[in-house]
Amino acid sequence: MPFANIKLPQAALSRAQKEDLIHRTTAMFVDFFGEGARPFTMVLVEEVADGGYGRAGEVFVVPEVFRAKE
Repeated sequence: MPFANIKLPQAALSRAQKEDLIHRTTAMFVDFFGEGARPFTMVLVEEVADGGYGRAGEVFVVPEVFRAKE
């Protein structure tokens, strides 16, 4: 069973963008493994809350300008 776990900053993508990401990721797996993989493909999109992760020792908070407008 193909499985993708995608972690994104909370509110970085709109619902429609997340749906598109899931469809495209599924299509990518189908390209690699064939149509038989589609019903068994799992794509998990996890939103990480502001302050819940960091890089280079700095806690990350998504600037308002980069938040999705639903």
